[in-house]
Amino acid sequence: MESSVLTIEDFCAHFSGNQVVNDVSMNVEDKKVTALMGPSGCGKTTLLRCINRMHELIPGTGVSGTMKLHDDDLYSLNPIVVRKKIGMVFQRPNPFPTMSIYDNVIAGYTLNGIRIKRSEKDRIVEDALKKAALWNEVKERLHRKGSFLSGGQQQRLCIARALAMNPDIMLMDEPTSALDPKATAHIEELITALKKNVTILLVTHNIAQAGRVSDFTAFMYLGDLVEFGTTEKLFTVPEDKRTEEYLSGKFG
Repeated sequence: MESSVLTIEDFCAHFSGNQVVNDVSMNVEDKKVTALMGPSGCGKTTLLRCINRMHELIPGTGVSGTMKLHDDDLYSLNPIVVRKKIGMVFQRPNPFPTMSIYDNVIAGYTLNGIRIKRSEKDRIVEDALKKAALWNEVKERLHRKGSFLSGGQQQRLCIARALAMNPDIMLMDEPTSALDPKATAHIEELITALKKNVTILLVTHNIAQAGRVSDFTAFMYLGDLVEFGTTEKLFTVPEDKRTEEYLSGKFG
């Protein structure tokens, strides 16, 4: 029996009076990759940011419905707790430019005032960089700035930063859209390897990428969740005509 890390029920989100996400219900399964797919402006990124409660930083936003992380109501938890349990990786790599590689990885602890011994910091940094497949490339220069790295390495550094907090789920918002094909292939391999340890929810407009890396796919269109199921089934026998048209490139 598969277990859900995240349960979304009848979830709606609006910005300045415009409804952007309409009555979305879906379960995100443990240690699986779930792709959120759909054309630009369909509500994918908004839904992702609501899971991390980042929308609360923008005036004029509102939500209804429920989101549960395991059995906890996500919206009754302290936002700092939410962001420890739910990691986020953005479209463009965004390491903190003034910080070293080491300090970037441990930033979640520093910024939240969590005190840990130096030996524990060293262990967390090494473990997170190994999980992000970056350790061998940077272990000799941990105290150089993260901004010296290539785009693909910077994105893996951001993944290591999220992993360092030992999250229950990782949200990735088109993490390869700013990268070249080789760096993209690296990140896709990494996503496949990471699901042994962490649940991943991946926003992508790249249909082929969703097909390569995800176990489940949700197709969104105009704020609605049109279809949700195993990637294999959704890609081979979609139930909704809009899904079929999107997959065949008729719109996007």
